[in-house]
Amino acid sequence: METTATTKGQIVIPSKLRTKLGINEGTRIKIVYDEENKQIILKPITKESIKKFRGILKLKPGQKPATEQLYADREADKKREEQKLGKYGS
Repeated sequence: METTATTKGQIVIPSKLRTKLGINEGTRIKIVYDEENKQIILKPITKESIKKFRGILKLKPGQKPATEQLYADREADKKREEQKLGKYGS
C-alpha cells in the first residue's frame, strides 16, 4: 500500500487497513522510528492494546507503591545525613 504526505506532513491510512486495525476517528497512534531499517512504524493505541497491559503493574502482597517507597527512601537518606552532620558537628 502507498499513500502520499500532504504539505502539512499528514498521510491517509487506507480504509481497509484502518478497519482491520480498528482505527477510528480520534484513535491515538504511536509513531515509532526504526533507525536501523529507516522505517516509520504506526501502532494504534486501542482499548484492546491497553487491556493487554492491565494488571502488569499490580503490587505484590506487602509491596509499597513506587512513590511511597521513594518517599521512605528519601526520608531514610535525610536521617542518615542528619546523623552525619550531628556526628561531625556543624
